[in-house]
Amino acid sequence: MRERFQSGDFSGFVRTRDWIFDLDNTLYPADSNLFVQVDQRMGGFIAELLGVPFAEARRIQKDFYYRYGTTLAGLMQEHRIKPEAFLDYVHDIDLAPISPAPLLASAITALPGRKFVFTNGSLRHAERVTERLGIAHVFDGFFDIAAADYVPKPNQQAYAAFAKRFGITTQAAAMFEDLPHNLEAPHVLGMVTVLVRSSFADHPSQAKIDAWDVLPAHVHHYTEDLTGFVESVGAHLKAEADEAG
Repeated sequence: MRERFQSGDFSGFVRTRDWIFDLDNTLYPADSNLFVQVDQRMGGFIAELLGVPFAEARRIQKDFYYRYGTTLAGLMQEHRIKPEAFLDYVHDIDLAPISPAPLLASAITALPGRKFVFTNGSLRHAERVTERLGIAHVFDGFFDIAAADYVPKPNQQAYAAFAKRFGITTQAAAMFEDLPHNLEAPHVLGMVTVLVRSSFADHPSQAKIDAWDVLPAHVHHYTEDLTGFVESVGAHLKAEADEAG
């Protein structure tokens, strides 16, 4: 599919030393419907917890998601649940829909500097998914919702905690995300931001994408092909290095 917002200007990445990737619907294609399993299990968890029909559970789920950043944050705030049981339940999914991604592994490996996964999900979920993709070995660290003390993206506190954990200078970092509103804080912190278009769109910020004539200020780059985009960035940086050296 042809990119809606084409840009060959990768100059902002020249200063990038740390590459940060969201997990779900970013590192794997959303059309695998992997996250649909998680989404459905969240509804099931709420239905069981509150003793409500599944349709009502889904309404509550999405209300929490929109208001608190994650369904879990809403459940913790309003129902005082322990997060571990929720995370274990919703991430007990079948990973068969996603396949190894050797080209993505090579593309990320070629980027100069450190690479991280920063997710609102659990560490074990991130490990399982990246292992299935065959890319776990390319990352220098994982930062999950527990590491963020259960404060989720898009809260700027979560990004600050992530940067502190790994000693990241945010002005020398790049963030890849499928949710536009999760790129607002990275932009404020000085990161280069990349929106990876997802076919799983259930947040109001995603509904606005089709109406964009130009990218909003907090989205510096847009791609519908993560692997191809990362390959292009890597090639640009290699050419810059070769010319300089």
